[in-house]
Amino acid sequence: MEGDCLSCMKYLMFVFNFFIFLGGTCLLGLGTWVMVDPAGFREMVIASPLLVTGAYVLLAMGGLLFLLGFLGCCGAVRENKCLLLFFFLFILVIFLAELSAAVLAFIFRENLTREFFTKELSKHYQGSNDSDVFSATWNSVMVTFGCCGVNGPEDFKFASVFRMLTQDSQEVPEACCRREPQTRDGVLLNREECLLGRSLFIHTQGCYTVILNTFETYVYLAGALAIGMLAIELFVMIFAMCLFRGIQ
Repeated sequence: MEGDCLSCMKYLMFVFNFFIFLGGTCLLGLGTWVMVDPAGFREMVIASPLLVTGAYVLLAMGGLLFLLGFLGCCGAVRENKCLLLFFFLFILVIFLAELSAAVLAFIFRENLTREFFTKELSKHYQGSNDSDVFSATWNSVMVTFGCCGVNGPEDFKFASVFRMLTQDSQEVPEACCRREPQTRDGVLLNREECLLGRSLFIHTQGCYTVILNTFETYVYLAGALAIGMLAIELFVMIFAMCLFRGIQ
């Protein structure tokens, strides 16, 4: 390979590896936030072994991308063939793992999230008990997004805290009640009628649909970023092999 072409390939690989380094840093930050979030999201994650595994996979992938981006930059600048080969093989493994994870997430995204949260809500929700992190998180979500349950108010018919009530004085939690316009924690329209499940005074739409519609744009953005990351890794593998073959 000619000297000018080799030099161009080296600096292109350095630039692409810098983006991989940044991507790994973002994944590490996201995984760390999920596991230590003080707002209570961590409690909802650790309730499912599958979501716990996903969070640790996120941390592991972020750490690998962080390390490999750094090593790729060093290998390109120093023109080290052994380091470049090591880098290529690991990037290939990560590329295939990410591609498989993306396909599985796309296939199982609907049933996993809706079914999981519905089951966990009915099992662990404790009403207005602010000392329980799981319940407090759900109450905050329902008040913030103006929704009730996962699928709707009917979810609370199966919640253990409401099944244990000996009187028909409450059908839904107070977090489901409608509030005066332009207020979040302000005056309820009618607390008594709301707690009895009167549809005029409660939010009838489930949080799953509301949150999905709210973050739909961000989901597509995350998908676009994932595709971009895969494309960058593919180009980096090509550049690494070309640089490996060009180094004398």
